[in-house]
Order: sequence, then C-alpha cells, then structure tokens
Amino acid sequence: MAPGRRGDLLGRLADLSEDAIQRLTDVPGADRAVGALNALRERTDELQRRVRGLEGLEQRLTALEKKVDKLSKTSPSRPPAKKTTTTKSSSAKKS
Repeated sequence: MAPGRRGDLLGRLADLSEDAIQRLTDVPGADRAVGALNALRERTDELQRRVRGLEGLEQRLTALEKKVDKLSKTSPSRPPAKKTTTTKSSSAKKS
C-alpha cells in the first residue's frame, strides 16, 4: 500500500468515525449510554489502581514467606514438650 493512500484511508476512517459519533449523539437515550460508558471507564480505572496495589502486597508476601522459610530452616528443631499429667493419689483408708 502506498504511503499516500494509507494516509488518505486513515483520514477517511477518522472522518467516518467522527460522523458516526455525531449521529450517535442525536439518538434518543444516547446520553444514558454515554454516561454508562463513562461510569464503566471510571470503574475500570479504579480496578486497575487496586490491582496495582495487590501486586505490591504480593511482592511483600513473597518476601515474608522467604524470610519465614529461612528462619524455620536455621532455628534448631526442638523436640515437642512432653505433657505431664498428674494423678490423684488415693488417700489411705482411715479406720
């Protein structure tokens, strides 16, 4: 495709899309649709910000897991403490 034709094609496409947007604004109920799309865009942006925050938390969690693994390997293993049970001694029968 020649460079001149490509620019012309993109220009025509831009003109057609502007024309289509102009026609959409004249359609009844279009303002509600545009409002819904704007709300969707805002919610999507908010979701992206939250996901970025989760990535930071995930990195911190990974670092903490590595520290716990390192500490669990370096600490001496202790045998589990024995439970001692006390039994009541039977009292001698009095006569």
